[in-house]
Amino acid sequence: MKPIDAHAIKNFLMALQDSICNALQQEDGGAEFKEDEWLRPEGGGGRSRVLSGGHVFEQAGVNFSHVYGAAMPASATAHRPDLAGRSYQAMGVSLVIHPENPYVPTSHANVRFFVAEKEGAEPVWWFGGGFDLTPFYGFEEDAQHWHSVARELCQPFGSEVYPRYKQWCDEYFYLKHRQEARGIGGLFFDDLNSWDFETCFSFTQAVGNGFLDAYLPIVARRKEHPWGARERDFQLYRRGRYVEFNLVWDRGTLFGLQSGGRTESILMSMPPLARWEYDYQPAAGSPEAELYQRFLPVRHWV
Repeated sequence: MKPIDAHAIKNFLMALQDSICNALQQEDGGAEFKEDEWLRPEGGGGRSRVLSGGHVFEQAGVNFSHVYGAAMPASATAHRPDLAGRSYQAMGVSLVIHPENPYVPTSHANVRFFVAEKEGAEPVWWFGGGFDLTPFYGFEEDAQHWHSVARELCQPFGSEVYPRYKQWCDEYFYLKHRQEARGIGGLFFDDLNSWDFETCFSFTQAVGNGFLDAYLPIVARRKEHPWGARERDFQLYRRGRYVEFNLVWDRGTLFGLQSGGRTESILMSMPPLARWEYDYQPAAGSPEAELYQRFLPVRHWV
């Protein structure tokens, strides 16, 4: 087996964090990212970058982490019990963007790499990641663009890749307790090691590099759209769903907390403001109702 080049992966991830932060900062045109470097007592560390109070982005967090330990946390071994007792390295870039304008969608992306090792045994490694879009007010052209970029970056790796990872995304970012999708999906993959190492790494790079191509044109189209108290109220209500998903269902959040990760960095995915309302029902025929009727149900956008 060819040696795993963890150094190359780390260099890519750190450069990816730089490029995404630079692009978001330029698009915002107001606030700048503040960086917080941290060390983890059990091993490893990272650098968290957060932009807040910008012209476009109310809050955006882009984190890089590289952590390691003597034993895998329970969230990682629950669906891979064969990894119990192995040491591990986990590295990745994770981001969540909460725009101020309710017509600009919230977005999340991450790419990550795990390797679990044990003396006398072959290392077990995999890649994971993806990106997904959470609009509050839907636009067909935005959804089509988002999924077109996702499909095109998958195409060199096989025509079956986009449908498979699009479906996985639809199934993963689903609030079972609400019987409701979090947004319009995108791509989600995990435990990727079915190709050779170089191909898996190349695909992960394509996903990471494709995020800006998918997201920034949507931001540019919507960031000047007029909005008022009604739209803001609905945005904050829908942000509550984001909080529910991240705290109840998200495996990455659980992994970070159970592995002794830095809580401030893990929970930077939370929106700066959100609200809940008992038994809210959007008015029939309203733009708010359209989100539930036309955009949250699973669709083939391209």
